[in-house]
Amino acid sequence: MEQADLRQWERQCIQEETPRCVAACPIHVDAKLFCSLMGQRRWDKAWQVLAKTMPLPGVLARLCDAPCESACVRKDAGGAVELGELERYCAENAKPVPPPKPLPSRGKRVAVVGDGMSGLSGAWEMARRGFDVTLYSSEPGRHLREALGERLPDGVLERELASLVTLGVRFDKEMKVSPSVLDSLLEEADAVFLDSDAISSDLLPAEVPDEITLGVPRLGLFVAPKGEASPVLQAAAGRRAANSIERFTQGVSMVSGREREGAYATRLFTSLEKVESVAPVAVESDSELTARDEARRCLQCECLECVKVCEYLRHYKSYPKVYVRQIYNNESIVMGTRQANTMINSCMLCGLCETVCPEDFDMAEVCLQARRTMVEKGKMPPSAHEFALRDMAFANGEQCVVAEHAPGADASEYAFFPGCQLTASDPDGVEKAYADLRGRIGNVGLLLHCCGAPAHWAGREDLEAETAASLVDKWEALGRPKLIVSCPSCVKTLRHQLPDAEITSHWSLLRAIGLPQGIAGGGAFAVNDPCAARHEPLMREDVRALLDQMEIAVTEPELTGQTTECCGYGGLLSEANPQLAKRVAQRRAAAADEDFVTYCVMCRDQMARVGKRAVHLYDLLFPARSRCACRPSPGYSDRRENRIRLRERLLRELWRKEMDGETDPADAIDVSFTEEALEAMDERRILKTDIRKVLLQARNSGKWFVHRETGRFLASFRPSIVTYWAVFENHEGGYLVHDAWSHRMRIKGGQP
Repeated sequence: MEQADLRQWERQCIQEETPRCVAACPIHVDAKLFCSLMGQRRWDKAWQVLAKTMPLPGVLARLCDAPCESACVRKDAGGAVELGELERYCAENAKPVPPPKPLPSRGKRVAVVGDGMSGLSGAWEMARRGFDVTLYSSEPGRHLREALGERLPDGVLERELASLVTLGVRFDKEMKVSPSVLDSLLEEADAVFLDSDAISSDLLPAEVPDEITLGVPRLGLFVAPKGEASPVLQAAAGRRAANSIERFTQGVSMVSGREREGAYATRLFTSLEKVESVAPVAVESDSELTARDEARRCLQCECLECVKVCEYLRHYKSYPKVYVRQIYNNESIVMGTRQANTMINSCMLCGLCETVCPEDFDMAEVCLQARRTMVEKGKMPPSAHEFALRDMAFANGEQCVVAEHAPGADASEYAFFPGCQLTASDPDGVEKAYADLRGRIGNVGLLLHCCGAPAHWAGREDLEAETAASLVDKWEALGRPKLIVSCPSCVKTLRHQLPDAEITSHWSLLRAIGLPQGIAGGGAFAVNDPCAARHEPLMREDVRALLDQMEIAVTEPELTGQTTECCGYGGLLSEANPQLAKRVAQRRAAAADEDFVTYCVMCRDQMARVGKRAVHLYDLLFPARSRCACRPSPGYSDRRENRIRLRERLLRELWRKEMDGETDPADAIDVSFTEEALEAMDERRILKTDIRKVLLQARNSGKWFVHRETGRFLASFRPSIVTYWAVFENHEGGYLVHDAWSHRMRIKGGQP
């Protein structure tokens, strides 16, 4: 990932954008944190939040007219949070804090003329920053006393004026500032700030301050806007003047980078979809509970729309902007870190985040590009996708691939492409579907092949291109037929792999030609849309139309259609992070009380693995007793065996071909497995054929370990980079396997 890409993705994620209330506040008080602390009745901590940002907080907190309330998101769900009342309650009930310690002296003198809120706030800000400030007023605070009267309790203003002295502000009560005195101040001081209350026609005849800098044509003179009634906007003018004077004395640009000084627009999005409308609570001066309850109405605004719906994003306890930074940092490390590598490889690449994000942030694209970079630079952990890529290679090998015209035909207008996972999970359904197509359409060819999705998900562009080339060769050898595709992932992938092919889903075709004969119909299911159908509205509509024709009552999970969740198989999550994949599947399984009906076999199998009753659409269209909603997901060895047997059966029975291929000597090994061994093998992605090779190696070499207490044997075999181990015993002329595992270490040593 390049630096420019990092910045682009960072800008696209809005989670760190400012809440609307904070952005609308002219001095940017952290109202979100303030309300959180008030909701916990932590008045002193809440007061520290105000005092950190507000100049003269004891005064301003009591006088603030709360322009933030007009921007409060809660206003559309019961009414804005009464932040002004909460500030006043906090000011009355929290322990006072001393003023902040000023920075070391800059050696710069600033004169402030006038003692209104702008002048006092400007003096406060500049003194904090290390300026030597003198405030000229015959009676400091007089204008505030006259304007505010009883709104300020006795002693409050005096304490804040004392804080100004503590900060180092000097008061000059004797000098009356006239035009000539102002000229002298401009010569003696580095800058002068005029409060609007001190401006007279003779002192400043016609000079209007600049909106951004508050500067006027006279060099070094800054002036507060006249006629501003809002106390907090007056305070903001004092801060703006302080910022300008700081820049002026440093000799840097007076205007650049000041877009967010004062109120500004923010991109932060906060959904009100599930927010209950709650009316404001009247804050009573003698009731802690009313202040607490009103503060708790704050929504604590944030976006996190993607994290709310994605178990993967939630698992790593952050949000996309942080993940992008981690990925960028990970790429700068020689081999990356295990945690970051796993995070990159755990994304399901399903696109749900982009769909729900107000700014279309696509975590799938980020992770896919990172995977490709890791592969290109040799950083991809060998274990991440190895099993899935081995399975893809097997599905594309001679034991599984079929590319034939219909029996007895020498041309194909159509070819049926069920996909490698459907043939692995439900070979009977594939066989019946193909028979139905031939019976009603005529000469439909058959193409059994993997579409290449695992290579794409793994970031292996070389294997993806190799698969595409193989698909093109076989498709062209069949005469470039129209493809009837069952799997939504295959539909999506084949459009990329075979851009010249006309591709239609099996569901669209069935909707056009009608249902197969002999369907009982009836029942009720929740529809599970595969994530590959997220951007396939016609496919989703076709499936629902078929269910309606079968008189099946359907319900929709909360996240459905375009916002459907992944089952945990997508992006090879189940290979890179099996435990997280299980949680993803469990989350999806809990989305409906009814049995699921889906049209992706991996969705069905993932649901079955976590105990959710689910059927594939083929189970309803081509029913058989063995393919019920409660049937288990076939293990990895069975899936491989299903592909082999389906190919052999179809070639033998439909095309009358003899199966004369060479047999693997390991196939002759007579072996059985305990239930515990089968469960461990499936979890560890170890095939029965792998264990047969271990046993063949042990038998031929005579090398194995013996456990003295149990008498069981331990043997290993390393066909490539993976070493397989099996614990077994002799059993009825063959072997019984009790356990198996694998690793990537090479074991050296003599015969045991």
